[in-house]
Amino acid sequence: MCARKFATYEDVLNAPDHMVAEVIHGTLSLMPRPRPLHARSMMRLGMSLQSFDDPGPSDPGGWIILPEPEFHLDADIVVPDLAGWRRERMPELPTDLAYLELAPDWCCEILSKGTERMDRGDKAELYAAQGVRHYWLVNPELQTIELLRSDGKSYRIVSVVRGESPQRIEPFEAIEFPVMSLWAR
Repeated sequence: MCARKFATYEDVLNAPDHMVAEVIHGTLSLMPRPRPLHARSMMRLGMSLQSFDDPGPSDPGGWIILPEPEFHLDADIVVPDLAGWRRERMPELPTDLAYLELAPDWCCEILSKGTERMDRGDKAELYAAQGVRHYWLVNPELQTIELLRSDGKSYRIVSVVRGESPQRIEPFEAIEFPVMSLWAR
């Protein structure tokens, strides 16, 4: 029996351009780019969070929020759909690397049939172990946002947001999210 080869950053770099490549627990994971409904929900959520990342005079600010950032956590390499760092922990974006090495304070995954198992399983476990305090699972098909909060080693569901009225969702409760705009087709 031959020894298992653990995937490396070189495997990520050699992945086809049309795939999202990650290394989780030593295994290379390749997934196709997001479908249009997934991509649109991600873009609209990012736009809703703009007042935290690029604040105007009366906006809350205090965050750096990125779409599909690649970050390296020990031997794991992950690419969440959206991630955010409080400016106290990351005052500026690093400019010398193509990836980040500091775990975010918030991650968001837009669920699809092809990614849900990984997002709820291995990625949730990895994010919790790395200290990612808030984890959102957004489901465009069911039109829900699950808010999970870390208790140190795992996540607990704090709330499931659905409905038509604007909602305040931690850690971004300073604004009301136009939840229905995430699902518009």
